[in-house]
Amino acid sequence: MKDLLVVDCQYDFIDGSLACGHSEEAVRNIIAFINANPDMKVFYSADNHSYNHCSYTHNGGTWPVHCQAGTHGAEIHRSFYSDVINPEQRPNENTIYYKGENDRLEEYSAFEAKNKAGKKICDVISDSVIVSGIASEFCVRESVIALLNSGRNIEIPENMLGWVDEANHHKNIDELRSMGVKVS
Repeated sequence: MKDLLVVDCQYDFIDGSLACGHSEEAVRNIIAFINANPDMKVFYSADNHSYNHCSYTHNGGTWPVHCQAGTHGAEIHRSFYSDVINPEQRPNENTIYYKGENDRLEEYSAFEAKNKAGKKICDVISDSVIVSGIASEFCVRESVIALLNSGRNIEIPENMLGWVDEANHHKNIDELRSMGVKVS
């Protein structure tokens, strides 16, 4: 059976400091997909940075402050808690995997993200993974590549993605397809 990875559907990427295109639609489409597949295992990744994280512009990085631990912007969209029918598929301490907690490391991929118990996604997710979330050209892309490099079969439903730049999103999808990713 396929597992679903929901990448970084956090407020800062939806309507906050790094709001992405198609993000609200992606959240709705992901939730509809989850509800249509009530037996599918769902894994959530989440950026979780301190104020001193290297990715922030004030620390010499590329991005404005985003997904700072403990803030509203770092929270996974509330609809995953309220609108996902099966409680086992909602975000919880076992299904949320955090990344970007090392201040000196830029970590786009969710591959080695850890939950509260210290388990890594790469150690628990199946060999066949559907990847969704935000942003297509960055964290989704790097998560997909890491999963591919580990020998897994990957599918990406395009309507379940948000993006920073739509043209770059389409270029990314074409590149991932050429690497063997099934795009639906």
